[in-house]
Amino acid sequence: MKNLVILGAGTAGTMMASHLKKELNKSDWEITIVDQYKTHYYQPGFLFLPFDTYKPEDVKKSIDEFIPKGVKLIREKIDVINKDSDTVVLEGGKKLKYDILIIATGTKTAPGEVEGMLGDYWYKSIFDFYTYEGALALRDKLRVWKGGKLVVHITEMPIKCPVAPLEFAFLADSFFLKKGMRDKVEITYVTPLSGAFTKEKCTTALTYLLKEKNIKIVPDFAVEHIDGEKGVIVDYGGDEVPFDLLVTIPTNMGDELMLRSGFGDDLNYVPTNKNTLQTTVKENIFAIGDCTNVPASKAGSVAHFQAEILTENILRYIEGKELNPDFDGHANCFIETGHGKALLIDFNYDYEPVKGKFPFAGIGPLSLLTESRLNHWGKLAFRWIYWNMLLPARKLPFVTPKMSKAGKNFN
Repeated sequence: MKNLVILGAGTAGTMMASHLKKELNKSDWEITIVDQYKTHYYQPGFLFLPFDTYKPEDVKKSIDEFIPKGVKLIREKIDVINKDSDTVVLEGGKKLKYDILIIATGTKTAPGEVEGMLGDYWYKSIFDFYTYEGALALRDKLRVWKGGKLVVHITEMPIKCPVAPLEFAFLADSFFLKKGMRDKVEITYVTPLSGAFTKEKCTTALTYLLKEKNIKIVPDFAVEHIDGEKGVIVDYGGDEVPFDLLVTIPTNMGDELMLRSGFGDDLNYVPTNKNTLQTTVKENIFAIGDCTNVPASKAGSVAHFQAEILTENILRYIEGKELNPDFDGHANCFIETGHGKALLIDFNYDYEPVKGKFPFAGIGPLSLLTESRLNHWGKLAFRWIYWNMLLPARKLPFVTPKMSKAGKNFN
């Protein structure tokens, strides 16, 4: 028996286990997935928890529920990857030999990276919503908050779901309007980017929405420290942005496992070929999802597209064939804009989000880079798709891993 080991039972790791269980001969290969946690979180749902749109039970299930039958689950922390001996060492000392290793350990928030973020004011006047605990604490705060200066802040890029901070600002505008207190809340969006988003055409559309909703944007802001007592965030140039309530996206980092294993970049992301998803660490080590350093968005849709392509490349690797450089950075995601509407964007390494129809050219029914209620319902429907189709690796009809140019206006 040969051994294929997957590190991480989150979105990417679970999808790979589901795909490969269907493809690999069970008499030839044993598939093992390793994860120390018991709960699988639907992370896109964290955006909705603070506004009471979702309940806690909507965004979490048992990891065991999604591990395919016949795949071995080891619930233990990973200590180190020894690439020279093709071995994963667990915290308890057990060693797992592998013929193929897939790293899917994701990314985590690191609030301790910024002075003053993680301290006496954490979950009092300074919150995140990229964690389950943070989203719930922020929900409790928003239920009783009387208003003031709300600052939505990105520490640095890259982050999971790059549009989520903007979505939070838009949903906050809608939330406070419904509560009849929007005039008591000043919303400021602070970003290290030069605009609202990483893509120029999308930035134009999103900047318009910020102006329309009276949300001030402070670009090119590189935070140096946070003073919770004074209620200010301070950048390296000394500029300050005051807050009464700070909703921050801390530095996102890969697992410290990469540091312990002697590979990974400054943020512990795994060096990975952006088209084949084979790492540059060793030819029998592959990586997928948020843990990689590929210049694609760190989002569930990206992991979904990567999983289909990586599955094919794993099979090609086993057969001794050249890997297909087919991952083009394809991402599509809904952007909540508040008031029951959303945008949909579809892009890849080479093409920015543009207007058009999706998934069928000229028909849609979804409109790209245009606000609509149908897009909002698409966003909410994605939760069902995630649990019932993505994790079990069921094919999504009409949605291809590589970005389709049909139905898009590139002029």
